[in-house]
Amino acid sequence: MRFTRASRAVLVLAAMACLVAGAAAQKNTKRQQCQAAGGMLMTNLGAVDAATTMGPVTGDLKGAVGATILSTEVIGNNLVFHVQHHWVTESGDTLSFDPATATSTPVAPGLYAIVTYPVHLTGGSGKFAGATGDFTNIGEVDLNSGQLVLRYSGKLCFPAN
Repeated sequence: MRFTRASRAVLVLAAMACLVAGAAAQKNTKRQQCQAAGGMLMTNLGAVDAATTMGPVTGDLKGAVGATILSTEVIGNNLVFHVQHHWVTESGDTLSFDPATATSTPVAPGLYAIVTYPVHLTGGSGKFAGATGDFTNIGEVDLNSGQLVLRYSGKLCFPAN
């Protein structure tokens, strides 16, 4: 039996498909169960000290949140906040987050709209042990009154059992 170029190409493609399928099957052994999550938070700037906010959270991650402002910078017309979140859910579980960057733009003297604010959940305690998630935030910071209001939305993933 003689192989033609076409039959060799088909054989190579079939072998590659088997390898890809095998790799995909192995990758799926670490499946996660993900769900949409969202809510609102509001904090008071300077609630703990000049660099730390504190306030309530509603929605899927309801509880209380604080954020320590690690640094700020001005980039063009934007005010950028580098923050570390501290979060406790209503049931007493803690949530751990990577440091985050909130970019805001002025809308009036002392009033800023949050235009980008991605946040990454890296785990926590209790129900949130091993959980991960990515959230986006929109909202407003009023430096005149020291108030902040954000809407968060994104995906929350738990390890499959």
